[in-house]
Amino acid sequence: MARIVMKFGGTSVGDIDRIKNVANRVKREVDAGNQVAVVLSAMSGVTNQLVAWCNQMAKLPDPREYDTVVATGEQVTIGLLAIGLQELGLEARSWCGWQIPIRSNGVHGKARIESIDTARMSAAMAAGQVAVVAGFQAVGPDERISTLGRGGSDTSAVALAAALGADRCDIYTDVDGIYTTDPRIVTKARKLHRITYEEMLELASVGAKVLQTRSVEMAMKHRVRVQVLSSFEDKPGTLVCDEDEIVEKELVSGIAYSRDETKVTLTRVPDRPGVAASIFGPLAEASVNVDMIVQNVSEDGRFTDLTFTVSHSDLERAREVLNAAKPDLGFEALSDDPAVVKVSVIGVGMRSHAGIAQKMFQTLAEEGINIQVISTSEIKISVLIAEKYTELALRALHTAYGLDAA
Repeated sequence: MARIVMKFGGTSVGDIDRIKNVANRVKREVDAGNQVAVVLSAMSGVTNQLVAWCNQMAKLPDPREYDTVVATGEQVTIGLLAIGLQELGLEARSWCGWQIPIRSNGVHGKARIESIDTARMSAAMAAGQVAVVAGFQAVGPDERISTLGRGGSDTSAVALAAALGADRCDIYTDVDGIYTTDPRIVTKARKLHRITYEEMLELASVGAKVLQTRSVEMAMKHRVRVQVLSSFEDKPGTLVCDEDEIVEKELVSGIAYSRDETKVTLTRVPDRPGVAASIFGPLAEASVNVDMIVQNVSEDGRFTDLTFTVSHSDLERAREVLNAAKPDLGFEALSDDPAVVKVSVIGVGMRSHAGIAQKMFQTLAEEGINIQVISTSEIKISVLIAEKYTELALRALHTAYGLDAA
């Protein structure tokens, strides 16, 4: 007997027929003798509608009441699935975040889980009951409903799997696994059977949208084995696991891209100690996430240019912060370019092999693609290029690293 957490996203529970399909999948696991907890998202499109209603009521809705509204979508799906499971002859019960409880910090709209008390749920599961849990939900220190941010149901599922000591956390979605790159762009992309936590974390952080970044962080921290599967097809998925579970490690496992990038450049910044801190400090205080950074060599020892990237949604806030601080910072001008894309090559094999970056740079040069910014980590190389070259770059790099399907 195994203890399994199954998570189904919005498209998987998009209508009554799909919820019935989920019920049948859950029944198969129960019939196999497993203890099962199911974590659900709201029906596809429902959360967007709830958010829109809040924004129609006020430009800046009270975050506590906003969470009260947007958390309701998951309550509908867990109730319906519990009814569906009961119709199949299974004992099932729905659990909202506050009923477990899943405790979070007090940051409404993007709360972080602090603890989960699974005592009652574990006892119910041991007695044969299927636990149907609302993803995305928690309860804050003020006993108010809190939500975990978009994609938070993935984090709910992994956190619950860790708290329950589950053998595996299965994430069911509209794709059948993790691919070497976006198969909609590169037709020769192939599905990976296994991928390390670190590689998946890098892929998620630079644009791959299969798993939420925070859920991968939590899986890696608690060593929760996560499997990504299709809700609509019975076929093997991709296992996200510890590096020790992978016998043959790929030199490069995947190529990701992110179009949510804007390049910001400050020209003629005074070249003095502490200037970078005086620029990025206020941005951090304003919750503007800065990614790639490059500082040009100072020509005369007095001025330099500083370039970095922010998400499209953070651009206006970044402009406000920097322009407000311009008299103190002393830069000449601020310019931005949203027509860029970040392309990243990722693989644990980079740790022990040289020449990975050189191959990337050479491949892009041969295609006539200019690199604007470069950043690296132990298992990742990212470059910023003009957005119009996205598809060309992905296909060329995918072939250059030998990732094309046979």
